[in-house]
Amino acid sequence: MAAPNSRRRRTYAAAVCTAVALLTGNPAADDLSLSPVVEGLDSPRGIAVGPAGRVLFTQGDGSFGEAVTKGNNAGTAAAVTMLGGVPATYIAPAIASDGRGQIYVLTAGGPPGSGAATLYRSTAGGMRPVADIAAYQQTDPDPYNLADDPAESNPFGVATLPDGSVLVSDAAANDLLRVYPNGRIITVARLRPRMVPVPPEIVPFGFPPAGTLLPSEDVATSVTVGADGYYYVGELRGVPATPGYSQVWRIAPNSVDALCDPEAPNTGACRRYADGFTSIVSLAAGRDGSIYVAELVKQSWFQWSELHLVDPPIGAVFRIPPGGGAAVELAPGELLLPAGLAVGRDGAVFVSNPVFGPGAVSRIQ
Repeated sequence: MAAPNSRRRRTYAAAVCTAVALLTGNPAADDLSLSPVVEGLDSPRGIAVGPAGRVLFTQGDGSFGEAVTKGNNAGTAAAVTMLGGVPATYIAPAIASDGRGQIYVLTAGGPPGSGAATLYRSTAGGMRPVADIAAYQQTDPDPYNLADDPAESNPFGVATLPDGSVLVSDAAANDLLRVYPNGRIITVARLRPRMVPVPPEIVPFGFPPAGTLLPSEDVATSVTVGADGYYYVGELRGVPATPGYSQVWRIAPNSVDALCDPEAPNTGACRRYADGFTSIVSLAAGRDGSIYVAELVKQSWFQWSELHLVDPPIGAVFRIPPGGGAAVELAPGELLLPAGLAVGRDGAVFVSNPVFGPGAVSRIQ
């Protein structure tokens, strides 16, 4: 997934503001399942749960902070502390915490030398670059690339591992990386394209007849580490971005160069864990073995942002029960362009939305 330019970002923000207006009053406040934790944010995306249950969050200008979710100050301005920032890109950065106070912030794709496509770590003196993801991808091009530069990079998801290394999912390179504390990077897994049918809604926009099979890149937007220690990766799904064809992959710990292959989804170190989702942008893991999935737009990102067929852009959060099985939607119809997910040690589920424009981090009750 290439990085949209600033003009496209402004278009997204305008569309979100319109959609917010359309949603006013639906449903009644007493019926909502979302409880705001931090309001008044600008284009929030990344969220994580840090020490003592504090919720970390990022904004579109590259800034990040934390919010206390328990105690007398919870839910007030006094509960929020801004912690720092990293270079801004077209979208807010991702964020992760090791639970012991170490914070990692990952910037998305952008021009070389701008601080984009970089993993940062918090230190006493501020944020320190750990690894230049874009530079690594120049040496490790996507062998299954379908469009644009096969060495393009748009790092989008981040998760920590117990040994101090960090997992990074790259939405342009279509792979999962592991970054060690000294900056060394290895490729954990690559995701192959999938053949998907053209949805009827987009045929008038120059596409082949509905049902025609086309190759579509996976677009690895998200990663989390399950209670079982396995790595879970979620897909956005490239053009034609057919609804219902985004997968969640389960990758064996310590894998190197594993292949996530939709034509052989049950073999090797990377296996399909769940299917049938649309435009996945975030994953989170519960201590009980549940995996949580956030969909940016239930009718697909492409139909919303490029073809303008969706208004308002309602997204979704789902819970996959331990061991797999049918996913259950949480707070249906209440999420506009959800972008980040996190689960606390007590099982509390947090979500950020919308990803462009005025937004908040909320707890799903």
